[in-house]
Amino acid sequence: MFVGHYGVSFAAKKVEPSIPLWALFLAVQFLDVLWAPFVLFGIEKVRIVPGITATNPLDLYYMPYTHSLVAALFWSCAVGLVYQIVARPSRRQASVIIGLAVFSHWVLDLIVHRPDLPLYDNAAKVGLGLWNAPALAFGLEAALLFGGVWLCLRGRLARSFGTLVFGVLMLGIQAYVFFGPPPTSDRAIASTALIAYAAFAIVIWWLQDRRAITGVA
Repeated sequence: MFVGHYGVSFAAKKVEPSIPLWALFLAVQFLDVLWAPFVLFGIEKVRIVPGITATNPLDLYYMPYTHSLVAALFWSCAVGLVYQIVARPSRRQASVIIGLAVFSHWVLDLIVHRPDLPLYDNAAKVGLGLWNAPALAFGLEAALLFGGVWLCLRGRLARSFGTLVFGVLMLGIQAYVFFGPPPTSDRAIASTALIAYAAFAIVIWWLQDRRAITGVA
């Protein structure tokens, strides 16, 4: 799962408007935001194996610290607590939603991954394998992304043209990930992922969050 995660960001923003979208963008990808430097530093492992699934060439054979169920629960609680301490939201619900956004990553990954998500440590791996059905996997990514956008921006879509264009561009990147050439190395995919997560958060801040600060309509 890649851009589908961001649908959760938009839906969460609808539930708790006080949370900036850039923070939700980072929350839903937080497990991967950790995974990328863990790969770069050799803490977690991935191999490029073209054909291992129909849409994704990554053999994610060792990632107990970011993508096990136990780790996902830990990081969800930790991020929610940090948000409560640092952001000091007026309602504790905001911190809970941030934590749930982090955990949503594991839930959505469970749907698409092959059985490479450990329940604990590097054992008892699960995954429903939707990546082996390209049309369904791509359709799910699009439905989650634009379903979330619609929930969040319903009633003001006409004033959110830039965000809609950004969504289309994100889906185009997803298509390249699915159907383009495999990455050249584990380090390349980890570095690219980090850049993408940061860039997406900055863009959504520019398109949506700065409006609340500057009063842009």
